Amino acid sequence: MGRAPRRDLLAGLTVAIVALPLALGFGVSSGLGAEAGLATAVVAGALAALFGGSNLQVSGPTGAMTVVLVPIVARYGPGGVLTVGLMAGVLLIALALLKAGRYMRYIPAPVVEGFTLGIACVIGLQQVPNALGVAEPEGDKVLVVTWRAVEEFARTPNWTAVALAVGVAAVMLLGARWRPTVPFSIVAVIAATLAAQLLHLDAAAPIGDLPSGLPAPSLGFLDPSALGSLLAPAVAVAALAALESLLSATVADGMTVGQQHDPDKELFGQGIANLAAPLFGGVPATAAIARTAVNVRTGAGSRLAALTHSAVLAVIAFAAAPLVSRIPLAALAGVLLATAIRMVEVGALRAMARATRSDAIVLVLTAVATLVLDLVHAVIIGLVVAGTLALRAVAGQARMDQVDFRADVPGEHSEEEHALLAEHIVAYRIDGPLFFAGAHRFLLELSEVADVRVVILRMSRVSTMDATGALVLKDAVEKLNRRGIAVLASGVRPGQRRALESVGALELLGREGREYATTPEAIAGARAHLHRAGVLPAVPGTSEAVR
Repeated sequence: MGRAPRRDLLAGLTVAIVALPLALGFGVSSGLGAEAGLATAVVAGALAALFGGSNLQVSGPTGAMTVVLVPIVARYGPGGVLTVGLMAGVLLIALALLKAGRYMRYIPAPVVEGFTLGIACVIGLQQVPNALGVAEPEGDKVLVVTWRAVEEFARTPNWTAVALAVGVAAVMLLGARWRPTVPFSIVAVIAATLAAQLLHLDAAAPIGDLPSGLPAPSLGFLDPSALGSLLAPAVAVAALAALESLLSATVADGMTVGQQHDPDKELFGQGIANLAAPLFGGVPATAAIARTAVNVRTGAGSRLAALTHSAVLAVIAFAAAPLVSRIPLAALAGVLLATAIRMVEVGALRAMARATRSDAIVLVLTAVATLVLDLVHAVIIGLVVAGTLALRAVAGQARMDQVDFRADVPGEHSEEEHALLAEHIVAYRIDGPLFFAGAHRFLLELSEVADVRVVILRMSRVSTMDATGALVLKDAVEKLNRRGIAVLASGVRPGQRRALESVGALELLGREGREYATTPEAIAGARAHLHRAGVLPAVPGTSEAVR
């Protein structure tokens, strides 16, 4: 398994201690109960470690997935969530077989940061009912549920729950700054549980009875008639699982030397994990960035650490369920509140917001969409806006400048002849991309050319050209031709040639030999054209065959 099994075992134990309150808390937040979170951490954590593409990844229930699951539970019930998890597992395996993991690298950093900020806000707001000690209000919009919880608390305040939640969060946040290696989450939860028991704090509602061990695997929740209506939620869950898992694997690679994950294998492992977790009553799982980071920082070097984490949680599920059941819900809310706060990296957000205005816009839009809509729509909106702004920036780099062509005129010529050429010939150099986002600007500029007989287009610096760019160029050439202006092109690249041929523009440019390999050849062709028009005398040493 690894060269240092003791370090892996110790890392796995540490991660399990950190993961226990998170697994319980996310299970409660999802609506399926603490036992569902524990089952997910045990089953999905073990299978993802065995079959995934990262040696250091730790998987289980996560806050991001909880954000997606809450409206699914409200609409379809617990059975619907388990079915969605099963379907998401199938979709993840399909993505792995389609080699889709490589496309993760194309997600812009502002989308990821905005996505993370939005998730942190949603996770924090989801904890408000338990932190305030009120019953979970109805609704699937986190802002509405939070407002209703605050209204209920104002009517019947429960300061005991508030004190426990704030106390646990404060211990975690302050303790992490004082002793980063100590798992203060479990310390704070144990202290809160002891306080609730010894002081008989009846207002601190506990988790409640937990089954000892995992339930027997079953497909009893599956309703084939509901599969069609659950497809859209399953796609959302699969997309989120893929996104978060590959992000986490990338983070783990960056924290180590010599580790490199296989994105497609990671998707396959997450697919297997999500296929199995619902059979044991578990919620859909993803790789957990925070737990993976703890795993790496405590010295993990192989999959043994993640497997140990699952084994320790399994022992707790079988042997310590009665003790775990006494943990106050408010204490778990405090754990998740602290987790949400620690997810927000102020330095990274500040740097991203200061980078460019476009990055700031994408970050804010993605975060707001995550909070108001849902995660999948937020990522889609972020990608669309980022792509649009990027295209706008790239299109802005394209230029068409008039250039002095006299240095490229072959042979020796008098100033008078140079002046005559400059009177009838104009040369433009196109730099950058000629594509749909900005090609029409070139049409306007070319169409305004006047009082010349020949236009030479120097195209060797065109970086890319699509069908729209080729069509725009064709339209401009046709308009100039109708005004009696000949258009010659030089330096057309093979990639550009295909686009020009596809729309018939190359045939138009190549008529009468108007497409040349170099600018001097194009100038010679322009002079021959002017000679045939009776504007210039014959060029010494040339013939009609040279154009």
